[in-house]
Amino acid sequence: MRVYSNVVTTGPKSIPMTESTILIVDDEAAIRDMVGITLDLAGFNSISAANAHDAHVSIIDNRPDLVLLDWMLPGGSGIELARRLRRDEITTNIPIIMLTAKTSEDNKVQGLNEGVDDYVTKPFSPRELVARIKSVLRRVNGKQKDKVLQVFDLKLDPTSHRVTIEDQAVEMGPTEFRLLKFFLLNQEKVFSRDHIQNAVWGGNVYLEERTIDVHIRRLRKALSSIDNPSIDYSKLIQTVRGAGYRFSVRPS
Repeated sequence: MRVYSNVVTTGPKSIPMTESTILIVDDEAAIRDMVGITLDLAGFNSISAANAHDAHVSIIDNRPDLVLLDWMLPGGSGIELARRLRRDEITTNIPIIMLTAKTSEDNKVQGLNEGVDDYVTKPFSPRELVARIKSVLRRVNGKQKDKVLQVFDLKLDPTSHRVTIEDQAVEMGPTEFRLLKFFLLNQEKVFSRDHIQNAVWGGNVYLEERTIDVHIRRLRKALSSIDNPSIDYSKLIQTVRGAGYRFSVRPS
């Protein structure tokens, strides 16, 4: 089994942009704290790492929506980490903004050539940083908006509004389609029922307490409707006791 190279691990979200999680990677605690406060005040969720190794572990475990990455890091440079992320099909779509004191044109060109999405030089304005983050997220979200989402042989095409498994059509209702799209765009993350409701139905819609569970069951049933697939895709939608649900290719 393999995850195809065009699996989308980050991309457009039905939830507001301010729900995005930003990973701050910098070896200076004062900068991590300052940027973290700035992002929290702007409505983002922020997490941090002090070196390249911890950053990579956090990216795999938390799947942030964007990485703020310092160029100079202990245990490996930020540009080396950016190169590693772009080579890995699981992390290749995560947006990266380099934070660095390096101001030469050659450094900027090197970063952009490695797939970095933007470049912010130190010292920087907190307002500018937030604006750059929002701009990159909008740009990336726009590119991914109509992209076919695929995990193994499960495909969801937002444009034709079709779901297939091993090229066989999977029948499901519009709500289950939106649920599946949300999960495919937010793999490996645990979401509460309230969060799923806000993302899929909207914050102003009243739902009975177990409505989410009913639609999850319907989605699982639809994903298990194909005869003899190589994978039981219904099991990729995992119940996390006391927390909610996640879509994961890892065993629960």
